[in-house]
Amino acid sequence: MRAFALGLIISAAAFPCLAQTVLKSEPLILAPYEVAFVQDPSCGVGKVRKVTGAIRGLQRRKACVTLASEQASLVSAMP
Repeated sequence: MRAFALGLIISAAAFPCLAQTVLKSEPLILAPYEVAFVQDPSCGVGKVRKVTGAIRGLQRRKACVTLASEQASLVSAMP
């Protein structure tokens, strides 16, 4: 019974971590290999832009990807 209760508590704590945050604008500072999802009208309906940070001297990688609606939440970027 304790193992079941412990598993339930751990899964409840881990569930919010599965959601991806979708920003309204691309962040100015992005650590190397850090991923940010940005709402971008050029990607089309149901898709968001996936921006991956790069090391100094290289361009950021950008691609349009789909996210399930239950996996994404919309927030505004903090400047």
